Amino acid sequence: MSQLTQPTTDEVVSRYVDVWSEPDPQARRAAIVGLWAADGAEFVEGIQFRGHEELDARISHAYDEFVGSGRFALGRADDVTRHGDVVSFTVQLLVPGGDVAWSARVFLLLDDDGTIREDYHLTIQPLAA
Repeated sequence: MSQLTQPTTDEVVSRYVDVWSEPDPQARRAAIVGLWAADGAEFVEGIQFRGHEELDARISHAYDEFVGSGRFALGRADDVTRHGDVVSFTVQLLVPGGDVAWSARVFLLLDDDGTIREDYHLTIQPLAA
């Protein structure tokens, strides 16, 4: 079981949110490698992305479509919770002006070294069509 302290938990969450807004592909890739285990996976909308290559492609595509396009900024609610190796919080896509356009509850299952083994997104507020 991971023995991370709360400040480290907050750091993991901050780094997680930041990676989705990182414009530099090399910095984004380095952040992915630093956050996820080599065989770490994200599960979202019935799709699985496993390993650094798939995660890099997934996060790069999401960045280009949502943040890099200027349509949204990525933020988080002030609701980080932790139980053992599971960290949970809400991520949000914000329109200019700060209104929430989409949100999801994220559950991270961490390895003993604090890297992400599994990452689950459960949509709370769908993005309007």
